[in-house]
Amino acid sequence: MRPTYDISMKARYQYRIYPATNQQIELAKLFGCCRVVWNDALALIKSTPKGEKWPSNAELQEICITQAKKTEGRQWLAEVSNIPLQQSIRDLGVAFKNFFEYRQGKRKGQRRVGFPQFKKKLNQQSARFCRGGFSIKAAKVYLAKIGEIKTKWSRPLPSEPSSVTVIKDCAGRYFISFVVEIQPIAVEPKNQGVGVDLGLETLATLSTGEKVKARDTRVG
Repeated sequence: MRPTYDISMKARYQYRIYPATNQQIELAKLFGCCRVVWNDALALIKSTPKGEKWPSNAELQEICITQAKKTEGRQWLAEVSNIPLQQSIRDLGVAFKNFFEYRQGKRKGQRRVGFPQFKKKLNQQSARFCRGGFSIKAAKVYLAKIGEIKTKWSRPLPSEPSSVTVIKDCAGRYFISFVVEIQPIAVEPKNQGVGVDLGLETLATLSTGEKVKARDTRVG
């Protein structure tokens, strides 16, 4: 009899949002600040002399956010919430972790992961808030220093979200994407003794390369 694995799943639920004109201005500031913090941190890492240890996430936050706010060239970072700025540094750390795991063959069966790149203003813009930086109030989503944003709820969230990403796509539309826990499923691998690698784009990748698709629910 083949073994099965009950896997706790995470999924993204995405909804269309309609920020007011003043909120669009504040979001543009936020997107720009997150992009600058990411790029500054990446530049600092790439400029580290060969053989020397790269700065840690905590050191990058101190240099690229806390200290940067005290300089004339970056003082406007203080105009936006600190939470998504710190998250940009964390996300960069995750991007490097994924890159090195891919190079080491630890992400078999998944798409190619390249070295983190500098972000450009013309691409899709985003900022991620973790708990403490957002809340859901009636029919609107509150984001720190942005306010309550009109949201088109096409279906209810299945559980309390752990994070939310606000997005502006290349067509100028705004979306909000929640990461939530959903009901576990039983996964039956074709071979016994395989490992299970969980993800959002692919729900689970077994060590054999066998995949179980995730639910990337985009509505609105």
